[in-house]
Amino acid sequence: MLENPRSEKITTAALAKRLSVSEAALYRHFASKAQMFEGLIEFIEKTLFGLVNKISEEEQSGRKQLEAMLSMLLGFAQKNPGMTRVLIGDALVNEDERLQTRINQLHDRLESTLKQALRFALTENEIDKQTEVDAKANLLLAFVVGRWHQYAKSGFHRDPVQYWTAQSRELI
Repeated sequence: MLENPRSEKITTAALAKRLSVSEAALYRHFASKAQMFEGLIEFIEKTLFGLVNKISEEEQSGRKQLEAMLSMLLGFAQKNPGMTRVLIGDALVNEDERLQTRINQLHDRLESTLKQALRFALTENEIDKQTEVDAKANLLLAFVVGRWHQYAKSGFHRDPVQYWTAQSRELI
């Protein structure tokens, strides 16, 4: 249902119908619809930060870490269109406010991760010494979130990795 570009409101009744189960069956597994979304957000966090940690451990260059992390974030959206609607908060409109707060925290953690990679790239003399790490990390995250928005709002037609090769040269 999250992959439906018409962004219909997801209700427990509609979800139960789609899954061919009763609403009661859904509530035996989840206390609320917010808890269902929390499960999705937890999956997104574990996946993204598991991949970020793998990149950090395996890549010896700060600049290449940045490229790989940004590419991974764009690719995650491409492979998981429904999750992209959660990442941009689109699927959370009119839901429990704490869900959007959790997505905001996820974005903050991603930005912190980008700052770490930028600092590493600075110490390795891989990027300009004049780079303002906080501003650059914010710019990079804004770019990713913007690409996620374009992808979701285009009905998943605007590929988030389109132009990435050329854009990465300009951004990093």
